[in-house]
Amino acid sequence: MDRKAPPLKANRRNVLKAGLAVGAAQLAGPFIINARGEEPVKIGLDNPLTGTYAAVGKNELIGCQLAIEQINAKGGILGRHAELVVEDSTSGDSSTAVQKARKLIDRDKVNFLLGNVNSALALAMADVSSEKKVLHIVPGGHTDAVTGATCHWNVFRVCNTTQMEANAVAPALIKNAGKKWYFITPDYAFGHTLQSGLEKAGTRLGYTKLGADLTPLGTTDFSSYLIKAEAAKPDVIIFLTQGDDMINALKQAVQFGLDKRVHLAGAQQELEALEGLPPEARIGTWVFEWYWNQPNVPHVAEFVAAIKKKTGRVPTARTWFGFASTWSCALAANHAKSLDAIKMAKALQGFELPPEVGLMPDKAFYRAGQNQLIGSLFVGNAQAKGSAPDDLFHVAEVVHGKEAAGTLEESGCKMTWPA
Repeated sequence: MDRKAPPLKANRRNVLKAGLAVGAAQLAGPFIINARGEEPVKIGLDNPLTGTYAAVGKNELIGCQLAIEQINAKGGILGRHAELVVEDSTSGDSSTAVQKARKLIDRDKVNFLLGNVNSALALAMADVSSEKKVLHIVPGGHTDAVTGATCHWNVFRVCNTTQMEANAVAPALIKNAGKKWYFITPDYAFGHTLQSGLEKAGTRLGYTKLGADLTPLGTTDFSSYLIKAEAAKPDVIIFLTQGDDMINALKQAVQFGLDKRVHLAGAQQELEALEGLPPEARIGTWVFEWYWNQPNVPHVAEFVAAIKKKTGRVPTARTWFGFASTWSCALAANHAKSLDAIKMAKALQGFELPPEVGLMPDKAFYRAGQNQLIGSLFVGNAQAKGSAPDDLFHVAEVVHGKEAAGTLEESGCKMTWPA
């Protein structure tokens, strides 16, 4: 049975209103949210602030900042102030991400490690955190192996696996577009496993794969890939690129008029990309992992208001990833009554996030034996204009995470614990 989170106890000490200015000052590190009094509990964030994934990385940082403020306002972690130490991993350099992870653990003595947006970097960081026996939360690196074939007892993940995303969106792709698919896929761990997941999910639904191209991270000109894809005469071109690559690919596809001849869609879509696209390119069938416009879900409106107060914009899924990941650290320690990584990891087995952190229709919980957060997925279509300027996605269906996740055995995770 999933354990519910105990409430944090507030104290009477003055609480630091922690926060970092959002903007150019974030482009170098480390940044420290300082606290007074006894030694703080440190949470290290090793995530991209520059490069292809800078926008999503910065939004995860904003979510972390809000969580730190709330945690400290409610008594901190084990009665001590929480402090955030931030390093720029860059968007695609695993050696930099590993170096920054070791720096956070060995020099800054962080109690927790967060990151990474890039799946390949998340996997590399997981090897470091496992070696160092530090509790590690992956906010937004999706490749299955993180909580699958290479799972670690100390590594938890908030975002969905690529197979969960594929299982959630594949029926809608078939229904809205057709069964003949052509893939445009980023050439690294996330793209490979997302395409594989869609092929597996599509096979069950009778799809036909007409072709696929792997694109380097940071591609700016997609014309050759788009010409080749259209020539295959698919029902749908599946875009699996992310960040700036998604913006460039979809923008160019619409400029070429492909949207008039082929359905342009994919799996994971993000508000950051839709905001960066011209209105005419906000099209297609996708899955969102979290969405801000949930009028009937408790506490979502308060979260949206808090983020808008900080940034002037609504939160994205990435904002929630950072928020939920940071809160998971505090909840793990306070539930275990310890900063011992093994005790905290045991405390999170089957642990259910409180509704003010989970912020979705289904109760979000960490599946025991895999450390994967299971919540809700939002399937629908991008839209040029909705009920508000930031309402760029229409949710047609909420898919239950338990249905999309498959079984623990299917995940491939065979977790072992230290003696």
